[in-house]
Amino acid sequence: MSKKCPLEYHSTGRKGKIEVIATKPCLTAEDLSLAYSPGVAEPCLAIEKNPADAYKYTAKGNLVAVVSNGTAVLGLGNLGALAGKPVMEGKGVLFKRFADIDVFDIELNTEDPDEIIKTCQLLEPTFGGINLEDIKAPECFYIEETLKKTMQIPVFHDDQHGTAIISSAALINALDLIGKKIEDIRIVVNGAGAAANSCAKLAIALGVKPDNMIMCDTKGVIYKGRTEGMNPYKELFAADTHFRTLEEAAQGADVLFGLSVKGAFTADMIRSMAPNPIIFAMANPDPEITPEAAYAVRSDVIIATGRSDYPNQVNNVLGFPFIFRGALDVHASCINEEMKLAAVHALARLAREEVPDSVSKAYGNVKFTFGRDYIIPKPFDPRVLLHVAPAIAQAAMDTGVARQPIADMDLYREQLERQHGTSKEIMRMIINKAKSDPKTIAFPEGDNEKILRAAKELVEEGIAKPILIGDRKKIVEKMAELNMDLDVPIIDPTEYERTENYAQELYQLRQRKGLTLSESLRVLRRKSRTHYGSMMVRTGDADALLGGIDTHYPETIRPALEVIGKQKGLSSVHGLYMMVFKKEIFFLADTTVTIDPTPEELAETAILAAEKVRILDIEPRVAMLSFSNFGSVNHQQTKKVKRAVEIVKERAPDLIIEGEMQADTAVSPQLLEGFGFSKLKSRANILIFPDLNSGNICYKLLHHLGGAEAIGPILMGMDKPVHVLQRGDSVDEIVKMAAIAVVDAQSAPLSACAEPRSQRTSHGHSTYDSFPAAAGMFAKGDIQ
Repeated sequence: MSKKCPLEYHSTGRKGKIEVIATKPCLTAEDLSLAYSPGVAEPCLAIEKNPADAYKYTAKGNLVAVVSNGTAVLGLGNLGALAGKPVMEGKGVLFKRFADIDVFDIELNTEDPDEIIKTCQLLEPTFGGINLEDIKAPECFYIEETLKKTMQIPVFHDDQHGTAIISSAALINALDLIGKKIEDIRIVVNGAGAAANSCAKLAIALGVKPDNMIMCDTKGVIYKGRTEGMNPYKELFAADTHFRTLEEAAQGADVLFGLSVKGAFTADMIRSMAPNPIIFAMANPDPEITPEAAYAVRSDVIIATGRSDYPNQVNNVLGFPFIFRGALDVHASCINEEMKLAAVHALARLAREEVPDSVSKAYGNVKFTFGRDYIIPKPFDPRVLLHVAPAIAQAAMDTGVARQPIADMDLYREQLERQHGTSKEIMRMIINKAKSDPKTIAFPEGDNEKILRAAKELVEEGIAKPILIGDRKKIVEKMAELNMDLDVPIIDPTEYERTENYAQELYQLRQRKGLTLSESLRVLRRKSRTHYGSMMVRTGDADALLGGIDTHYPETIRPALEVIGKQKGLSSVHGLYMMVFKKEIFFLADTTVTIDPTPEELAETAILAAEKVRILDIEPRVAMLSFSNFGSVNHQQTKKVKRAVEIVKERAPDLIIEGEMQADTAVSPQLLEGFGFSKLKSRANILIFPDLNSGNICYKLLHHLGGAEAIGPILMGMDKPVHVLQRGDSVDEIVKMAAIAVVDAQSAPLSACAEPRSQRTSHGHSTYDSFPAAAGMFAKGDIQ
């Protein structure tokens, strides 16, 4: 990267990287009187009576000070307070991006530790926590120790403890992979500064025996009796050993921690270590040894660095945002050792879980699986917040430093999810609804890797009961390849006992459409698994169909229409998309099916969309869109929309709907005020487009240019629940659509063509659990 790029990044537009945004309106004189005098006097008086109310009436509880004097800026040394400011602003960006914590960066122009201590103490009323940053050792130890003793808010020196927490989590997993016990290993720590000191202490807290640890600095091994370059903090790790150099100490060592300088580890050192050596070369920006150099010496090495372009990055952003999030949320008085250990174990556990597609996409579609090249989560893994912050909060409560304990940790996790945006909140509600009564979902592409991974998540989370359709042997082989033990029914159309029944019914449906009985059997057994899944839904052997991950949209919807059909009384089926922005959600229709709808079809779209939205416990407000506002343009296209509005008002008189209207009028309360007669008093949340052109174009532009998350398409008007995946959907998107399908099935009436399940016991699968007894189709136990 050239010097020009970061300089342009920091100087383009508003200078720097941060700004202050008001969280309350300040548009009117009344707003101003509430924000400042005289209204502001009331919270002042309340806080005077009860200081804890500062967390209620001010930003204190979500505000952290990043304090530095610039004496140890990154790997650049003592640049001074002002030159360190870009780093502190950057730290604030990371706090906000990963944990929604606000930050003021405080650069102090002093190298006197007592002045830094005094300043932080004086700032305690302002902040909920103090993050010390880029202050050189040994002064940083004295500053943090003093502040922790004298302040009642969390104080955390990230350069020390952040690196220690992340590397300790990686160490736990690396030892697990090679089968070594932490109490048996010999570890060498090269470096004696802030991070090295904390890494050594935390490793001992995890179980490393002090006698099995050797620390080195620029003078060599720190041993008992050494006087040169010593201080009280190094003295804590002085070893009773005959080793005097790093080279000597590395011989036979199991673990080598580098918190020093580029090139400190040589090939000979790596070669001399014990089998399966663990090397954490964490010097920045250049490690003590590169992974290429280490692998060139021996292939059994596990290596981590601080670099994002190598596997196993020890990145402090995995720690400090989430540690402070958990501490702030319980009003912790400090961050103690138990809280740090809780973060270590939370990160170690998370690395062993399956990695979602969203993380892979953030890293160029690289797949991550727990192993030698993946022993620590990735910084852009959104699950880190949900694992670390609750662990910190729980540890704070368990150790008595939480002044506002959390009563319901499950609810707290849901609240954390909302910090990722409205989509998390909406989808959590949908998923919880699905969990309350999981339904069976037929997946026609049962051998697709993403479908299998989604099925695993659906089962583990209790969201749905997947049924995999496809070649049984291929599915089982794919599961073995993915090392997946998945206990779900596999329905192979070539051998399943109900296939001939399905073929007979398909023949009855399509015999006057040119389909013979033998052709029906061939379609179901060999040609179209979507037809097969649709027959399962039609007969009630499955509650919903979800397919299309490998096919074009029409190739999924056409078989479903042929077999299941649309609801009686409807003229068409319709497609709906949920467009989720950070603060709001909109529903757009028809975006996928009807090209040039009639007024009746537009009215159907609006009514069906409103019904779907109500199922999600959202009150629908419908706008019928056009290029005209309430008759301002007299054209056949606007007349069509106007007539559709009239039909809806006749059929659903209680529905809040207006039109025809322009898109900006529909979403702008200020513009709506100009139409006092309108039933729509606030912005619409359902937007009905006059044709497929406009609807399809709009949702794609909002998704790709407007930054909205597009959830869908949700198919409306089918006689039984059928939903279509998009080619390229991620596992997370498949899970979301499956949850929507389950909620849809929960509210769907039993079709006239489906037998009640209680009457289908002769088929041997009246419930999901009885599938394997009849067909022997479960995957579990089949993987050799």
